[in-house]
Amino acid sequence: MIKLYNTLNRKKQEFKPIDGKQVGIYTCGPTVYWYAHIGNLRTYIFEDILKRVLKYNGYKIKHVMNITDVGHLTSDSDTGEDKLEKGAKKERKTVWDIAEFYTEQFKKDLKALNIEEPNVWIKATDTINEQINLIKELEKKGFTYIIKDGVYFDTSKLEKYGKLWGPKEKKDLRGRIEEVKEKKNKTDFALWKFSPKDEKRQMEWDSPWGKGFPGWHTECVVMSAKELGVPFDIHCGGIDHVSVHHTNEIAQSEAAYDKSLSNYWLHGEFLTLKGGKMSKSLGNIITVQNLIEKGINPLAYRYLCLSSHYRSKLVFSDESIDFALNSLNKLFEKTIELKSAEKQSKDKKDYKERFTDFINDDLNMPNALALMWDMLKDKDLSDYDKYELLIDFDKVFGFNLASLESLKQDSKYTIKTLNKDNILVFTSDINVLPKDIQELINKREEHRKNKEWDMADKTRKEIEEKGWTIEDSQGKTIIKKKGL
Repeated sequence: MIKLYNTLNRKKQEFKPIDGKQVGIYTCGPTVYWYAHIGNLRTYIFEDILKRVLKYNGYKIKHVMNITDVGHLTSDSDTGEDKLEKGAKKERKTVWDIAEFYTEQFKKDLKALNIEEPNVWIKATDTINEQINLIKELEKKGFTYIIKDGVYFDTSKLEKYGKLWGPKEKKDLRGRIEEVKEKKNKTDFALWKFSPKDEKRQMEWDSPWGKGFPGWHTECVVMSAKELGVPFDIHCGGIDHVSVHHTNEIAQSEAAYDKSLSNYWLHGEFLTLKGGKMSKSLGNIITVQNLIEKGINPLAYRYLCLSSHYRSKLVFSDESIDFALNSLNKLFEKTIELKSAEKQSKDKKDYKERFTDFINDDLNMPNALALMWDMLKDKDLSDYDKYELLIDFDKVFGFNLASLESLKQDSKYTIKTLNKDNILVFTSDINVLPKDIQELINKREEHRKNKEWDMADKTRKEIEEKGWTIEDSQGKTIIKKKGL
């Protein structure tokens, strides 16, 4: 039995899908105007774990993720610029180019973190007609009104508006400042925004109400319903979506379809920095690429996220990521050590049962990780069984343990690592390196040690100009002659 914490009811509930062993999941995807930061990506890691746990229990998944490429304004109060339009101006590119570039960057981040892609990607700009039709339906049922900047949803017409809220959301709402003065109620939200009269937008469409673009909340209702029907099983996102975005999705679904959009609503907590909040507006974001440039395997960040429950706040610091990286490297080394063990099986049923109990209890990854380390210390369990259990557990953890063929460190700069497809192959003798390359590597390592990242990057470029590539993976420096 799987139990999940349903924000809709504020309690853990037994998961019962609508259609037997088929599960429909919709996860709010990125607004593709800039790089995703690791705080954003924590949510996608939790959603990946959810999928893996369901698959581990024998369920088949249809996972839909949207790409928000229009309509997400810089304020939840229906004001400010469209984030894509703002990004296009900043980079002097078209909105379409911005959306395509950052979509691809986001997919690279997913790959680096071993997050499985959804079965269906769907763009907001590909469903404009369906969004207009939804607004027409809401209009026909008397839930809309028009003011000078757009078509709005009248939340006073829906008896149970805000059913997703808990005490915190209700308290926050009382202090919310509304910037659109013409709105009838402070909780009313835009369904369709009119294009500014004094500005030509790159993304705008004709509609029965005037030229403009859809509201962010309308987009997700349409995209999820189109691919999964109404209701579907699970809707996921970050905790910041509870008070406004997901609340307004539910409102439109109940008004238009007389049905709740989804039966289970799951939300991941924030990642914060040691000094406070991480946000793009504050300019203090950390990206996956930043981790790689500092020699941190992105999977170490995945490990860090799994070490804390998805509904608990997680603080990111140099100390916490170093601990996660060390733990991951130990796990890699232990996996390779056990891989060559002779077949000698004992009863490992107890560990599998306990593991399943933990992961099925609202995705309790911290307890599942602790069980894994306890299992590795168990003297009564054969090395062969330990390896088999590691590979089995990793179906949920997602550390790619089955792909590790060998890992050998002969010196500071020596590594040999192969995967099943021989995609990553590196020779392992520092003595084959030219003296000038060795000196540059030493110089770069010194800069990295002193956290002089700009100087380290400059030295890296010098190495590359001399015909070598240098990569940082699993806490080690890997070099390779170009063309090999």
